[in-house]
Amino acid sequence: MTSSVQQTRKIKAEANRLGFSLVGITHPSPPAHFPNFERWLADGCHAQMEYLATGRSRQRRADPRQILPQVRSILSLGSAYPIPKSSPSSLPTGNRVTGRVASYAWGADYHEVLEPRLKNLVLAIENETGSPVLSREYSDTGPVLERDYAQQAGLGWVGKNTCLINPRHGSYFLLSEIITDVELELDEPFSSDHCGSCTRCIEACPTGCIQEDRTIDAGRCISYLTIELKGSIPLDLRPKTGDWVFGCDICQEVCPWNQRFADLQPGPGLEPREELAFPDLHHEIFLTPGEFNQKFKNSPIRRAKRRGYLRNIAVALGNLADPASVVYLEQVLLDEVEPIVRGHAAWALGQIRTRAALLALEKALVIDPDPGVRSEIRTALDR
Repeated sequence: MTSSVQQTRKIKAEANRLGFSLVGITHPSPPAHFPNFERWLADGCHAQMEYLATGRSRQRRADPRQILPQVRSILSLGSAYPIPKSSPSSLPTGNRVTGRVASYAWGADYHEVLEPRLKNLVLAIENETGSPVLSREYSDTGPVLERDYAQQAGLGWVGKNTCLINPRHGSYFLLSEIITDVELELDEPFSSDHCGSCTRCIEACPTGCIQEDRTIDAGRCISYLTIELKGSIPLDLRPKTGDWVFGCDICQEVCPWNQRFADLQPGPGLEPREELAFPDLHHEIFLTPGEFNQKFKNSPIRRAKRRGYLRNIAVALGNLADPASVVYLEQVLLDEVEPIVRGHAAWALGQIRTRAALLALEKALVIDPDPGVRSEIRTALDR
């Protein structure tokens, strides 16, 4: 057995000990699907995520040597996060009007959990090799086509829903990479496709954002609409977002590989908190800036910012169409400082459309100072 093989085995064992459920190693060649990424950008499927289309970003995604010229190996790592079917409360109880949050956001902010874990693994590599290591570590934070390298490292295949699917454990994983100048033993790429003729994810997507070439039209994706989009959610897509207030799990929930095989428990720091999984919408719609910052200080949900999160809650209340929500939405329409939240609350009242809801809209139309909000109110009344 060569020293390289021994080192690689010990490094993989340490990765598992640190909490990485999957680990594989691949060579630093340009990713095979970079041309697909370029076409995706050319078609405008990145929506308003302009940072993906900058020249520097594209150059670095095209070749990892643009990130680290000395690179010799890439470690691809998967960290399990909570599985929806194993939630602390698979269905909300009581009389609360609740929304849904994508399960990866049920625990702490994965960046804060995984970045120290990656640093510790680099230290372990240095201890094993006996010399300093040049490296770059990313977890959804760098210009890397993560799923390409994960497939090259043997972790699974990219499914029709664009998620990396492991044949033994499904797809509820956060991906990370360590790009390093250490030469390690490579794993065989995962070369087979086990989606077959199944199209459940495509058919289940409420907005029809999953495309035939295994890419996502981001501008129609519920995760994009509720997290990345900073402005108004398009009128035609609001009814399709359902009760999702941060992200979406639908295309993973319907995947047979998850229904049969997803079984790993989240590692340290990613354990679920029920109050994040099923937020009480009547309570959350009134979160002050201070309360929002305090509650989501260590949560991925802070990425949506308060105005985006409350915008999403207003849309969810409109889609749930519970008449009991009218009094809450009316108060938001009258008192909330953020115009985007007031505008979406107006839309929600137009969806519920009881007499009390329409009266609240008529009252707000006379007094709201923002022309955009007044336009939303008129649209809600005229619907």
